[in-house]
Amino acid sequence: MSHPPSPRTNAVVAVLAFAGIVVSLMQTLVIPIVPELPRLLDAPASDTAWAVTATLLAAAVATPVMGRLGDMYGKRRMLLVSIVLLVAGSVVCALSDSLVPMIVGRVLQGLASGVIPLGISIMRDELPAERLGSATALMSASLGIGGALGLPAAALIADYFNWHVLFWTSAGMGVAALVCVLLFVPESKVRTGGRFDLVGGVGLAVGLVCLLLAISKGADWGWGSGTTLGLFTAAALVLPTWGWWELRTGQPLVDLRTTARRQVLVTNLASIAVGFAMFAMSLVIPQLLQLPAQTGYGLGKSMLVAGLCMAPSGLVMMATAPVSAAISRTKGPKVTLMVGVLIIALGYSLNIVLMSEVWHFILVACVIGTGVGFGYGSMPALIMSAVPASETAAANSLNTLMRSLGTSSASAVAGVILAQMTTNLGGYALPSENAFKVVLAVGAGAALLAFVVASFIPRQGAAAADGEPVRSEGSAEPAGAAKR
Repeated sequence: MSHPPSPRTNAVVAVLAFAGIVVSLMQTLVIPIVPELPRLLDAPASDTAWAVTATLLAAAVATPVMGRLGDMYGKRRMLLVSIVLLVAGSVVCALSDSLVPMIVGRVLQGLASGVIPLGISIMRDELPAERLGSATALMSASLGIGGALGLPAAALIADYFNWHVLFWTSAGMGVAALVCVLLFVPESKVRTGGRFDLVGGVGLAVGLVCLLLAISKGADWGWGSGTTLGLFTAAALVLPTWGWWELRTGQPLVDLRTTARRQVLVTNLASIAVGFAMFAMSLVIPQLLQLPAQTGYGLGKSMLVAGLCMAPSGLVMMATAPVSAAISRTKGPKVTLMVGVLIIALGYSLNIVLMSEVWHFILVACVIGTGVGFGYGSMPALIMSAVPASETAAANSLNTLMRSLGTSSASAVAGVILAQMTTNLGGYALPSENAFKVVLAVGAGAALLAFVVASFIPRQGAAAADGEPVRSEGSAEPAGAAKR
């Protein structure tokens, strides 16, 4: 017999979801002012692009590190540290008028990205089993919710206020999240203890920075340039060496034996494809809405209108969290993930034929948002039902990192396609209509690939066949098991 949720439980869920949305806002916060940054910071456009790239790299490094530190020293403690870094970065950006402090501030903001996997892990430790599914689905989807809601809000602020207000606003929201966590979120008693794997942390940071820097800047530097190829080569050397070290050290940053379990491994592979599929929408829809109507396919709308068209997808992700949890509870999270990626593929297919009216894009964004809500909602359940409670934060952090690899790859692939397939308008080369359709088709293909990959996830109840039963000292049966 289920009991009505207590006010304390509701408060924990609301506060953690709010913190996740605040952190995910950082990804879209600067998008409205990116074209203006060279003038605002008195720097070349190639240098101001680091205001976006620096956040991506910092987030990739911080996410697995914060997850491991959370498992060792307390998830709430690391959550608070992450939010303090967010506030500090926002204040530095708000006070900056030149490139270097802006990049420093954006790095600090990126270091806060561990909030979402830490929040999911706290939920596993603190919530009753009947609330865990919908709560973690909401927390996981907050990565997309914040991005979708942040774009119109940032565009509105940038249009009517000084650009520094963007960062003062994010600092204020960060302070609000910090106070709420202090007041309402308890510290988990589930910890691993031990010593932090510094060598593993440095190795993973170097490998990820090389890989993501090559992916994100390859189009600008040239995919065949010495710098790009050198970074890919360095990543290819460093990451396997890091894996060798992790398998041999007593207290690894990432337990690769756990991540090699079929359920965890396949879910992480599917997460890359889902991250790719989700981000393609964010690249195509705003551009099509803002391109001049003279192209014949652009709608000539403002950044604010484009953001408002994306906002409903964030609300849909929020609304689908309980639906996602209900399907996972009755059919299993594998089914939820597979349904979600099929809905994403449907959304992209619709966009290929519906791209001439504003309502077309709102419809497509909502359909894809539904699929993303299902997909993102199912992943924590799949991960948590296959790892010990003492490794939850690290495992969820790695899963979040896999999504980030997907979104970074989507940006790179779409950038190449849009740069190669162009049309001429008034002497300017713009991406052609077919270029956008190709990106949409690639997004649909990524979603279908995620479906195929997800089909290899073990059936519920069979996951333990890949390793030892998932238990940890001092903890009950993992929350994920309660939903089988």
